[in-house]
Amino acid sequence: MKKILITGGSGLVGKKITEQLEREDYEVAWLSRSPKEGRKTFIWDVEKQEIDPYAMRWADAIIHLAGAGVADKRWTEKRKREILDSRVESTRLLFEAARTEEEKPKVIVSASAVGYYGMDTGDTLLNEEDKPGDDFLAEVVKKWEKEVKHFESLHIRTVMLRIGIVLASEGGALSEILRPPVAAPLGTGEQFMSWIHLSDLARMFRHALFNDSVHGVYNAVGPKPVTNRELTEKAAKAKGKPFVNVGVPKAVLRVVLGEMAQMVLGGNKVSSLKIQSAGYKFRYNDIGDALGQLFYQYKE
Repeated sequence: MKKILITGGSGLVGKKITEQLEREDYEVAWLSRSPKEGRKTFIWDVEKQEIDPYAMRWADAIIHLAGAGVADKRWTEKRKREILDSRVESTRLLFEAARTEEEKPKVIVSASAVGYYGMDTGDTLLNEEDKPGDDFLAEVVKKWEKEVKHFESLHIRTVMLRIGIVLASEGGALSEILRPPVAAPLGTGEQFMSWIHLSDLARMFRHALFNDSVHGVYNAVGPKPVTNRELTEKAAKAKGKPFVNVGVPKAVLRVVLGEMAQMVLGGNKVSSLKIQSAGYKFRYNDIGDALGQLFYQYKE
């Protein structure tokens, strides 16, 4: 497989995957609503359910990352519908495009999310066989994964990576954690955060793409989850910012964030054992190593 089609390629994760694949001389194209300068692009419009038919004929494999940002805006009813539809409808459009082609991509590796388990699952260690939650994000992920699974009926190897909190030097969760002048835990600070270094996440997509034995659902999280307090304190130290060990009150977060506060006040402790058993070897096992690379730019 040499030709990889990526949806959501211009995002944080998509750019990193593209960088890694092109470094190894794979051909990468993005699906986008508009052409991207210097990038092979196929045009699609999810709302209109339109896609360049040549995209599927060109692609050997698909990496599916498209979806409205969960934490980008306050959760109004309209925004919640956008979060759901952007995932379900984009997946449905890809499926219909693949279904009508005689020569189909051999594999699809789709993003999913640990939100599948619910926004607050305490300190129970969760694996891929555990039951889904019943809150908004869990419902989104369940419907999203249901659409992705349809690719199996086309005899396309199908992989879903339930992504945790992505740590990157620019963008992602760390930017929000370190945005205030003084870093502080959220709520009690004892909620677990199942994190993954951006480089490991991109490499995991590559691992899933090129290993035929990898199929189904895998948690895309590092081996050692940490509490919100530990992550915030260590990130602040690595960044050289002051840290106060006094949690931002839950009531304040609920006023500022509305329903979305559940996402930051809750947490998940998620196992990475299945993906490790499938042969993936983490580069960043420990939060200290991950933050050290991100803030001091050790060579990857």
